[in-house]
Amino acid sequence: MEAGVMIDQFFGVLVEYIAAVLFFPMPLIKLPFILTVMVCGGLFFTFRFGFVNVRLFKHAIDIVRGKYDDPDHHGEISHFQALTSALSATVGLGNIAGVAVAIQLGGPGAVFWLWMVAFFGMSMKLSSCTFAQLHRRICVNGKVLGGPMVYLTEAFKEQLNLPKIGLFLGTFSAVATVLGSLGGGNLFQANQTFELVANQFPFFADKPLLVGVVLAFLAGIVLIGGIQRIADVTSKLVPAMVAFYVICCLIIIFGNISEVPSLFTEIFKQAFQPQAIYGGGFVGVLIQGVKRGSFSNEAGVGSAAIAHAAAKTDQPVREGLVAMLGPFIDTIVICTMTALAILITQAHLTPELAGKGAQITAKAFSTIHSSMPIFLTISVAVFAYSTVISYSYYGERAIEFLFGRKKIKYYRFIYIFCIIFGPTISLKNVIDFSDLMLLSMALPNIIGMMFLSGKISTMVKSYLSDYKAGKFKVFNI
Repeated sequence: MEAGVMIDQFFGVLVEYIAAVLFFPMPLIKLPFILTVMVCGGLFFTFRFGFVNVRLFKHAIDIVRGKYDDPDHHGEISHFQALTSALSATVGLGNIAGVAVAIQLGGPGAVFWLWMVAFFGMSMKLSSCTFAQLHRRICVNGKVLGGPMVYLTEAFKEQLNLPKIGLFLGTFSAVATVLGSLGGGNLFQANQTFELVANQFPFFADKPLLVGVVLAFLAGIVLIGGIQRIADVTSKLVPAMVAFYVICCLIIIFGNISEVPSLFTEIFKQAFQPQAIYGGGFVGVLIQGVKRGSFSNEAGVGSAAIAHAAAKTDQPVREGLVAMLGPFIDTIVICTMTALAILITQAHLTPELAGKGAQITAKAFSTIHSSMPIFLTISVAVFAYSTVISYSYYGERAIEFLFGRKKIKYYRFIYIFCIIFGPTISLKNVIDFSDLMLLSMALPNIIGMMFLSGKISTMVKSYLSDYKAGKFKVFNI
């Protein structure tokens, strides 16, 4: 346990230094620098692309259903598998624990800002995943390397003739992706899994390393197989677990359906006029909503672009449209379910659960039946598992970009090590470190894409024109 304490202290110091830079308050608006970038980014891309997140929403669903899947296209996985691989890294503890923390710290109003982050984030996700397809590298063995580190490097060189700036942003993104995979994609998942397991099964309460070892072993089995193995596993696990989780939330919601209208009223009211008990005022509620929304759906972060780069398609914009569904499913659907379940049961007001995100949601589920927290624990473990294996792929691609494929084995060793020790680190340090690493990934990605957005804007208009003209081949499904 001494090793765990030392690691915890290290993360605490690291978080303080990085937070001082990223969360420097901007003049006038008082919103931290990095969150200002994310808010402005969402607004910028949504208006730049003419609200494509609304105009082509139905078409995006048709793509995921397989209407445009051509097996002869280059890539490793289908549109549906790319979406589930990306969702496996986003749907999970951000929805279960993150939403609970947002409501506990920011009140019901934080939910409104979760929605706003998702709605405007859809266009950012489209941009990053279109770029990922446009500039992906297909190796001689058929493997794909893509993501912000690749397209920032290539696009700045090709579009703006600024290769050094592109290389800097690409390298920055790759380093942040490695650290982000170890934070939100690893430590946070292992930590919250242990929290729920220990709470439901006291035998494990003083055995955090045991939980970490089991999770690490199960993850290691899949990591060796790469994106195809990950896609095979997540395309089966994620839909089943999402269905179970949503059904549980709906039982609570429909069992108290008369309260739902007043809860929505409270969410809108508290978004702009928060009660004093939550602290921080309007800016504090906004910060909680943006932070937790960004952590949940990762819009603007660019991580999903690494998975979507591997999809089989000859239309980069098409994969961008698939990716844009991620924030909608993750936040507007699933996070809203969680929020309503928590607000209806008022589980967030339980004093002894202060800061215990997953346990707040477990308490809400316990109103269905005393056994439901056990099933939630199983669900959390599966969500965490799918996120861990997906984020390992993101980190591996970043390592490949930085050092080549031969160094991936060293990254895997470090990744497994972090899974094992994740449960021994304090939740506060894990959440703070995870937030900072994911937001660090967003910084070069959003700023870089703003300078490059003219290319995607033209491609979106061309794609929309061809779609309306019926030029795309449709396959039977």
